[in-house]
Amino acid sequence: MGIRDWPVEERPRERLLALGEAALADAELLAVLLGTGPKGMDAVSHARRLLAQTGGLRALLDLDAAALCALPGMGPARASLLRAALAVGHRHLRAELVRGATLDGPQRAGEYFSRWLRHAPNERFAALFLDNRHRLLAERVLFEGSIDSAAVHPRVVVQEALRCNAAAVVVAHNHPSGVAEPSAADRQLTVQLKQALALVDVRLLDHFVVGDGPAVSMAERGWV
Repeated sequence: MGIRDWPVEERPRERLLALGEAALADAELLAVLLGTGPKGMDAVSHARRLLAQTGGLRALLDLDAAALCALPGMGPARASLLRAALAVGHRHLRAELVRGATLDGPQRAGEYFSRWLRHAPNERFAALFLDNRHRLLAERVLFEGSIDSAAVHPRVVVQEALRCNAAAVVVAHNHPSGVAEPSAADRQLTVQLKQALALVDVRLLDHFVVGDGPAVSMAERGWV
């Protein structure tokens, strides 16, 4: 029996429109994106199989395009839908930080970095460059490393800040392990960045570490 044969109040698309996305389980939301399942399987059953096979929604969406295409019942069309959904979510969040919007607190920056960096398979170091009213001028991934480290050079961060004519900088890096607790090396790097940027009259506002949960703000811990 296909989803069209289900009672209207049980169909994922209709429930989404009537009750909102929070009312749907991961498999139901995924089914709305997939639209249909392979022959002999409805979209919800297909979504449940994909989640069970990959280990859950995050693990599924962390896969690259080639790996998504190789999953049973996926192929290029469905894989591209999932990749596009992730990109739309990121761009929607970025739209709130276009020039003119003030970055007015650590929670907003932490959420932005989390959505941006959380799914990266390797460690990445990124920065938001802000004007003197803390409005976004530019965003950059400045360094990319291995699964457990990335070499960060303060001189490059300073050069990019000057290139953007920034008055302030917020930086972040992810821990692919999922554990967001800052290391001693992370704290030392924060000190070096703050000192280097101060030489050119640019403020380091915060350094976030991104993991599975909320991003950890070093400024909130008094380390910036």
